[in-house]
Amino acid sequence: MKSDIILCGVGGQGILSIATIIGEAAMNEGLYIKQAEVHGMSQRGGDVQSNLRISSQPISSDLIPLGQADVIISMEPMEALRYLPFLSKNGWIITSSVPFVNIANYPDIEKLKADFAKLSNVIFLDIDQLAKSNQIPRSANMILLGAAQKALGLDLDKLITAIHTVFKHKGKTVVDANICALKIGVDHAK
Repeated sequence: MKSDIILCGVGGQGILSIATIIGEAAMNEGLYIKQAEVHGMSQRGGDVQSNLRISSQPISSDLIPLGQADVIISMEPMEALRYLPFLSKNGWIITSSVPFVNIANYPDIEKLKADFAKLSNVIFLDIDQLAKSNQIPRSANMILLGAAQKALGLDLDKLITAIHTVFKHKGKTVVDANICALKIGVDHAK
């Protein structure tokens, strides 16, 4: 098993929480994991990106080469397109469809949709609306993770266990909301 994952978005959207859950689940499956992250601009609403490499064999580098990412998980559609050169030929993009417009020259959303329509393996979800309509507005990132579950090749039960482990100190309500969100994402990706 090998999975090279790029996680991206804007500071404060929960990208690093997704990375933590994936990492915990991978370790629970007995897999090797390497991670490199860039999150220095997160306090200013800047881009956040993490390389996550998971394998059943030892991993030499924590950086993903161009054209080798199996999955791009993005909380923001333009950020997903920014890392497109890293995506492998048969790779998947799982992204929020809602832009986080924090720059004056943000591309038109219709152009972004057209760019995604040219790609073959894309899951494009309004995770914010799904989270709000299910009364879990702070768990949109876990909806996105659920949508990516199959592409990641990680067992759903391992992701649920990882959510328990990572969020247990925040209480049962937070754990339950994140598990609910994960399952919503799984269902919407089908």
